[in-house]
Amino acid sequence: MSAIANHQQAKAWNDWEGRLWADHPERYNAMMDGFNAPLFAAADIAAHHTVLDVGCGTGLTTRLAARRAHRGHALGVDLSAAMLERARRDAAAENLANIAFEQGDAQVHPFAGPGFDTIISRGGVMFFADLVAAFTHLHDALVPGGRLAFLGPQPAGPHSPFARATAALAPYMREPSPAAQGMGSLLDPARISEVLTAAGFHAIEIAPVHADMGFGRDAHDATDFVFTMGPAHHNLRDVDAATLAALRTQVQDALGEFETPQGVRIPGAVWIVTATR
Repeated sequence: MSAIANHQQAKAWNDWEGRLWADHPERYNAMMDGFNAPLFAAADIAAHHTVLDVGCGTGLTTRLAARRAHRGHALGVDLSAAMLERARRDAAAENLANIAFEQGDAQVHPFAGPGFDTIISRGGVMFFADLVAAFTHLHDALVPGGRLAFLGPQPAGPHSPFARATAALAPYMREPSPAAQGMGSLLDPARISEVLTAAGFHAIEIAPVHADMGFGRDAHDATDFVFTMGPAHHNLRDVDAATLAALRTQVQDALGEFETPQGVRIPGAVWIVTATR
């Protein structure tokens, strides 16, 4: 791996949470799939573009970018060795020749000068240790006129659909899991604009997007997923079996509200942000 600025995140994503995502990419991709179309519409990737995917994880968004830039190239960068191993394997299985993955910290990774037409991120940019330094580095990696497009969560209060579905867990969610630290860094549109302006970007646009998030085939399956997700796993690790069983029953009952013929679908909301060098 190249130089690292985000040491805490590098450690976290190369520990159990990174392996969890690498072993179950279909779970996490199903949760975010509803946001892919609006993200890529905002990115406006052309066939000849060279694209950087920041925090690419197991590589689905990098593969989607490579298909759009079929006469160009897509590079995915992530801290997690386990997720990148999965990303490379899945890209090879799809016979994608215009794609590559590198392990690195995008805040300081040595990109070969201005060269990317488009930079995308499905949430990875919110974990930077120094937001202005990181976005300045990404700004400088774009060609003049190049486009940045990323998404991040909107603020979610105690009455949000996911909060209602997991209300039984709230008293136990005392701290973020190691890999979840930093998730709230770009919740405020004013803060997003401030960071991107300081990093040299212009034509900044921030749009709210809503979509259903897939959590499982039914309430039982979705409960399994919720309890294996990093925050729940981390905060419930010392809870006794009887309490865990009772919590599972409460969460499964609450998730029943969101069962549909297409599985458990919980409404979610993100910001989609675009900016130009």
